[in-house]
Amino acid sequence: MSKPLHDIAQALADGPAVGCPERQEAAAYQTLEIVRCLQTSLDPMRLMELFSQEVGNLIPHQGIRYRNDDLDLEVRLGTQSRHSCSYKLHLGDEPLGKLSFRRNEKFSERETEILERLLCNLLYPLRNALLYQDALQLAQKDPLTGVSNRAALDEMLHRELSHARRRQADCAMLVLDIDHFKAINDRYGHIIGDCALKAIAQQTDLCKRDGDLLFRYGGEEFIVLMRDTDREGALLLAERIRSHIAETPCRCSGAELAMSVSIGVSMLADSDTPESLFARADQALYQAKDNGRNQVCVIDPQA
Repeated sequence: MSKPLHDIAQALADGPAVGCPERQEAAAYQTLEIVRCLQTSLDPMRLMELFSQEVGNLIPHQGIRYRNDDLDLEVRLGTQSRHSCSYKLHLGDEPLGKLSFRRNEKFSERETEILERLLCNLLYPLRNALLYQDALQLAQKDPLTGVSNRAALDEMLHRELSHARRRQADCAMLVLDIDHFKAINDRYGHIIGDCALKAIAQQTDLCKRDGDLLFRYGGEEFIVLMRDTDREGALLLAERIRSHIAETPCRCSGAELAMSVSIGVSMLADSDTPESLFARADQALYQAKDNGRNQVCVIDPQA
């Protein structure tokens, strides 16, 4: 029969379990409960949510904050109250990030001791979740330029279109293509060509806003997906990217390349699918190329 949580909390709070069968039983029970819950997910956010719920049965708190700088991962749950109890998490020599519990009242010394014992149950599930997330991120990164790849684009397009429709918000797409890229490869070789691709990715990333999403679609094509952006804003960003690249020489292994890009723009319409949104931006891109390259074109949904 399960022991009531208030009995477990009291037994744990009474002190170390060594030499006391009741406290040993309480500690073992709570450990099993936490381990069981944490084995159900490899999502760090869900993991922190589960851990907070289990710990909250023993140590009340209003919120938690978890940060892992290596994966640029942050989880905030509940409210960020006045007092905090923070821990740098390690498994051996491996850093796992920083976790803070927050509430309106100070944590007692006994409560922090209990938190530290309970945290031991989080370390291995958290390490496994972080390894899994790292593998997912690598699978969605273009190895040459470091930006997101086509697989990531396919996933994010559906998510962003759903977001825009739920909020009845604008959404825009840019498709960029490097002008005369084949000539660069033919003249300088593929090593210089790869350097040029990385330079275009870096310059585009520099121009876009923090919330905009950059992808390498394939070859010399890149895509920027923009949430909450109207037609005017999309054209403004496209022109900023185009002019910056045209005015910024690319230096690769002693060669100085003057490059330009053509950009097609499309805005999300009510009837759009991910495919039709991309097709319209791609059509606008080819219109920009047909008109002489190094320019921005837009095709509106009603055109």
